[in-house]
Amino acid sequence: MLKKIIHVFFVITGGTLGFLYMPKVIRFFDLTDINWILSPYFGSVLGAIIFFFLSYVLADYVVNFLKWIEDGLIKLPVVDLFFGSIGLILGLVVAYLINIPLQDISLRIVSEIVPLFLTIIIGYLGFQVGFRRREEFMNLLTISRKERNKDKDHAEDIKKTSASEVKPKILDTSVIIDGRIADICQTNFLEGKIIIPQFILHELQHIADSSDVLKRNRGRRGLDILNRIQKELDVEVEMYEGDFEDIPEVDSKLVKLAKVMDGIVVTNDFNLNKVADFQNVPVLNINDLANAVKPVVLPGEELVVHVIKDGKEQKQGVAYLDDGTMIVVEGGRDFIGKTIEVLITSVLQTSAGRMIFAKPKSLENAQ
Repeated sequence: MLKKIIHVFFVITGGTLGFLYMPKVIRFFDLTDINWILSPYFGSVLGAIIFFFLSYVLADYVVNFLKWIEDGLIKLPVVDLFFGSIGLILGLVVAYLINIPLQDISLRIVSEIVPLFLTIIIGYLGFQVGFRRREEFMNLLTISRKERNKDKDHAEDIKKTSASEVKPKILDTSVIIDGRIADICQTNFLEGKIIIPQFILHELQHIADSSDVLKRNRGRRGLDILNRIQKELDVEVEMYEGDFEDIPEVDSKLVKLAKVMDGIVVTNDFNLNKVADFQNVPVLNINDLANAVKPVVLPGEELVVHVIKDGKEQKQGVAYLDDGTMIVVEGGRDFIGKTIEVLITSVLQTSAGRMIFAKPKSLENAQ
């Protein structure tokens, strides 16, 4: 169908050009004096025939070019395409206003060629400004919307202000693969909208397509966690389809997105946590949360543990709590493989987590 339309377009274009310029071309080269050949209608028919055969040569190239443009436009996120189109329209309007006084100039190159050149350049610049500064325009719209809300009734204003203070939570790849974020969302401890950036989804898909079995399983687990959050949990999930093409690193894109959206990065990546803190971007670290909710134990308390291996120092044994907290049992090497009662002697909090030191209660009683 598209190829037929192109053929018709070529025929109409050839007929129009032949009608307007073929008689002038014949007179210019003094090819003949026959009146009917000099007729614009003859030129129209001749131009249509020439362009009809020309269309069979160029139609495939034109179709491929149009499909290339169509594929590019379809892949663009809706927000990018919208602001790029707005910028293009404004650029064309500015070019039109600039070209109005140029029409009165008698010099042909100024009145005909320069306006065309200005229209193309300013239209292109308008599209680029709208496309590349879309995030700033979205922030302006958000700010103006908040300003309008301030003029409403006082009770409604308080309610909306409190709701707007709940910042969106932007998920990192590591926290999605970790999986605990789904359980946290299910308990309703995480307020606000959950944002899944498109570039994070692409990274997960790339990991899931990896030839390495471990990476592939981690990627598929991350995709399963996202499906669970979106379909099974009562939380608001939104896909962010934009991208920061000038920033190659995913972590840097996350920090930039958090600044643009005034959101909070949710991660368990130690390095990303430090980078975000340095740039004053709020972060929720799942590991910090896990450490904060571990059972509180104090020196002097008694626990029942299962010693599973020997420690680094002589006669030490190692056991673990249900949450993974390591317990170093002094003199516990003789109890490896056994469940014993221990008495806590000290608790050490490190950057890697919490470590508990204890000794067997039977040895304490023996003393």
